[in-house]
Amino acid sequence: MAQRVAVSEGGRKKTSRVMVAVRLRPFMDKQDEKGEGPCVRGLDSQNLEIVNWRNATETLKYHFDVFHGEQTTQQEVFLSSVKPILPHITRGQNASVFAYGPTGAGKTHTMLGSSRQPGVIPRALGEVFNLVNAQKEDEGWDYSIGMSYLEIYNEKVLDLLSPGSQDLPIREDKDKNILIPGLTHMSISSFSDFERHFVPASLNRTTASTKLNQRSSRSHAILLVKVVRTERSLPRRQQTGKLYLVDLAGSEDNRRTGNRGIRLKESGAINLSLFTLSKVVDSLRSGAPTRVPYRDSKLTRLLQDSLGGSAHSLMIVNIAPEYEYCYDTVGALNFAAKSKLIVNKPFTRETVAVLPVKRAREEHEVGRPGTEPHKKKQKDEKKAERPGSSSDASLMNRLLALEKRVMCCEGKENAGLLRDVTHKEIQALREEHKASMAKKSGNGATPLQLKQANVAKGNAQQALVQPMHDRCDASQQLVVRKQSVCAKRKTGAALLPDGKENQMVNGWESQLDRKLLEQSRQKILHILNTGSIKELKSLQQIGVKKAELIMGWREVRGAFAKLEDLSQVEGMTEKRFSTFMKANLLSLMAK
Repeated sequence: MAQRVAVSEGGRKKTSRVMVAVRLRPFMDKQDEKGEGPCVRGLDSQNLEIVNWRNATETLKYHFDVFHGEQTTQQEVFLSSVKPILPHITRGQNASVFAYGPTGAGKTHTMLGSSRQPGVIPRALGEVFNLVNAQKEDEGWDYSIGMSYLEIYNEKVLDLLSPGSQDLPIREDKDKNILIPGLTHMSISSFSDFERHFVPASLNRTTASTKLNQRSSRSHAILLVKVVRTERSLPRRQQTGKLYLVDLAGSEDNRRTGNRGIRLKESGAINLSLFTLSKVVDSLRSGAPTRVPYRDSKLTRLLQDSLGGSAHSLMIVNIAPEYEYCYDTVGALNFAAKSKLIVNKPFTRETVAVLPVKRAREEHEVGRPGTEPHKKKQKDEKKAERPGSSSDASLMNRLLALEKRVMCCEGKENAGLLRDVTHKEIQALREEHKASMAKKSGNGATPLQLKQANVAKGNAQQALVQPMHDRCDASQQLVVRKQSVCAKRKTGAALLPDGKENQMVNGWESQLDRKLLEQSRQKILHILNTGSIKELKSLQQIGVKKAELIMGWREVRGAFAKLEDLSQVEGMTEKRFSTFMKANLLSLMAK
């Protein structure tokens, strides 16, 4: 059993504002047909100004956390903006970096880069491995790293590591964590291992040519890197940190891009998701107690943790300096100005083992002198050496075990056979008890000598033996009484201590065809392990909420090994599980 806890840094609740960095793409002379020059100018490392597209005689000024000018290199962008937030994921917290801006402004170049100028994604993964390798010297923790890669294309979630996959659902568990059942998760142990999976997956991303961009991204791409560190000693805490690296598709003006047909449909889906993203930012910025529309788009659902959630977030806004981009650039800067007012609440995601730790500690202390378990063990051993105490209790325990065996019989033939075996075992218990008493009192004397000694001792020795005869006789009477209970159990009823009869829980199963019953159980188990929401709802007693809990359980713990594991799902009590089994088995067997 494990307990999931949220731990804030320093024992206090901390907040983290969304950081915003603006990067200006180099000016392209070949596009400057009118000789107007750039419309954006950097003032210093945090401020810039842009010509007001409504009135060319005015300029609009903006202030951000960082401003990267045209000459800024990929390495400078990474070191000043991205690298400072990466250590959080090795301590069980989440971090998020996403590129935003109009199409053709250089978002994909910033995130991916090239072989000569690597972008944010390859540099971030290299830094993650450096951090983990440096902390492996601390012998207290073990680390594991995994990755998933997906794209949102036309409001469909597609697995880039598994190109043949269909649209994947987005779920949320009881701890408000976003899950994607069926999404491929690759374990990676080195940067070369990451490249081996990531490079081919990047080629699966949907791109196309438009008038403004020869290789325009037609989807939002999200790389998820998960770092799990586990404590080697008790209580074996486990902390999980996630890094979201997001390359958003750019907003598009179809009049300038010349989109037609499928390109027009893609552009509509992109603009709609970005519009929903803007609504989410407006809702969070206002601070009003209204519903934040995360669920209105697949993109905002996945970015729920990055905006207003628990991640340390960085937004890299890419802008273009040409006048033809002026309107889109002002829109992107206004969006960035609103986003930097959003406040997240990061915390450490930690799982602590509870019961196994206590059990392991007790087992570790049993053999150590001076501890309570050790003292109790010595006390029990001394008690067992005293005649008439522990041996009597042991004998009674064995008689009770025989009694339970009699209770479990369901047929007359089995009851008769069990009665004969029970009588033989009772006789064996008597002989064993006599031999034990002889060994303790006579020190190896013959049976005749023991008999003479018993006569000499009189009632003192008889008091030790006689209760055993009484108990054995009582057990024989108990066997006869339990046989009557077994006879009633055969009809499906059990005798309770107060004399009332209660219908057995599994009595109805004993009257069903065993082969058909087992086939029905396997069919239910198959649906639980592979079924979609719709298929799970086809089962009796399962609604939408319970189906989502089952899929979340599958995502976290894997497939159900047996039907009884269903009782571990939240809200599935023992009584509900019994009702679920009866309703579904009878329903399937009636078909």
